[in-house]
Amino acid sequence: MFEQVEDIEKKYEEIQRSISEPDAASDSKRYMTLMRRHAELTPLVETYREYKETLKNEEEALKLMEEEGDEEIRALAREELQDAKKKEPLLEEKLKVLLLPRDENDSRNVIVEIRAGAGGEEAALFAAEIYRMYLHYAESRGWKAETVEYEETGIGGMKNVSFILNGAGAYSVMKYESGVHRVQRVPETESGGRIHTSTITVAVMPEAEDVDVQIDDKDIRIDVMRASGNGGQCVNTTDSAVRLTHYPTGIVIYSQTEKSQIQNKAKAFALLRSKLYDMELQKRQDEEAQKRRSQIGTGDRSEKIRTYNFPQGRVTDHRIGLTLYRIGDIMNGNIQEILDALIAADQAKKLANTAH
Repeated sequence: MFEQVEDIEKKYEEIQRSISEPDAASDSKRYMTLMRRHAELTPLVETYREYKETLKNEEEALKLMEEEGDEEIRALAREELQDAKKKEPLLEEKLKVLLLPRDENDSRNVIVEIRAGAGGEEAALFAAEIYRMYLHYAESRGWKAETVEYEETGIGGMKNVSFILNGAGAYSVMKYESGVHRVQRVPETESGGRIHTSTITVAVMPEAEDVDVQIDDKDIRIDVMRASGNGGQCVNTTDSAVRLTHYPTGIVIYSQTEKSQIQNKAKAFALLRSKLYDMELQKRQDEEAQKRRSQIGTGDRSEKIRTYNFPQGRVTDHRIGLTLYRIGDIMNGNIQEILDALIAADQAKKLANTAH
């Protein structure tokens, strides 16, 4: 393991030198690639340097204990040695986690698609609430959110909504949200006070770049029209809304969130590219079934991953058996504790697999 880390540290130092060269920024594409790689390697290299420093402290403390005559200094050295001995295995474990194979898409932005499932209007209302939950979470991370397409219901629900989250490593965190989310509560329209169960599906896709997916012009039909609000009310007097139809897959995307037709078209193509790229990833995951089983629910969209039970005030993630009794806080976007637990469980599974 340490030989591998030594090689990575040397590579890291080479990248640092390349970045600091006077004309480094002149080739913007190469510069951005170097900066991204530098950011990816920094946690590993910093942990390794801390590990080496800890080993050095151990050696110095042992030397002091052997050579020093002053009992007070020997006691201090003994204390330092104990601290270093505690720290050493923790840093070793952290290095193992940081050396795990990375998902090639982890550093990308994401496109999230939420669809109301079973439960009619109640499912649509819950879809809108989960959408707001993710927007609050994105805001807490300093990510930028852009809505691509949505279909509202008359009373504030959403049949579906797609949006982009722009932020460093967004996919590495948000990929754990893919799957079926279930809500249990008494709907406002329910006079008998009975608890209803509704579902929504969340699909999280890495944002695709032009080089990832080639779209043939002849496979696409582009229609432009006026954007409309609820009940057909016109919200725009120009033909700014864009509908894309992709013939080979039957995917239809409607984008009307921007006032400019060019911007709506760009967003629609971004979503189409990501959907096509995601279809390819899903196909690849199906072919690598064993690899997929070693992950914590980041592949199967039909998997029921989480239940939000409002009468009991709890949220349960079924993949790791985590239950938290603070549903209001979670619905306000405070989901980091759940995501951290999922990441830790995923890493533990991967570590166990590498040990076999």
